[in-house]
Amino acid sequence: MQITRQADYAVRAVLHLARNGEQRVATNIIADEQHIPPSFLAKIVSQLSIAGLLHTSRGARGGVTLAREPKEISLLEVIEAIDGPIQLNECVGENGICTFSNECPLRPVWCDAHEQLVNRLKSTNFADVLVKGSV
Repeated sequence: MQITRQADYAVRAVLHLARNGEQRVATNIIADEQHIPPSFLAKIVSQLSIAGLLHTSRGARGGVTLAREPKEISLLEVIEAIDGPIQLNECVGENGICTFSNECPLRPVWCDAHEQLVNRLKSTNFADVLVKGSV
């Protein structure tokens, strides 16, 4: 499983904003410093804003800020705002589709791995990442 490039860019943009605290940052600065194509970043910022993760403002003093404290934004929220719900395999989840039904010996493995990944991303917030430097 691999997150999309767009989700990776979104995580880097949110991390950049978390480092800047409450200071408004112009999107062109984020794009330049995080090596994100500006037009791609505009789409990402829009999606993150719709998801309630960012505040945007236009004009000469415009820019982007986090809508919540870094400790209140998880990696999972950012990734799912861009890519939608994480799913390791189509048999994982409430409406799991499997031709072998519940008799499949692999389904528990996929479900366990999925749960561990989701829990890890949900429990890791951007304040933790800044402290640990683990991204």
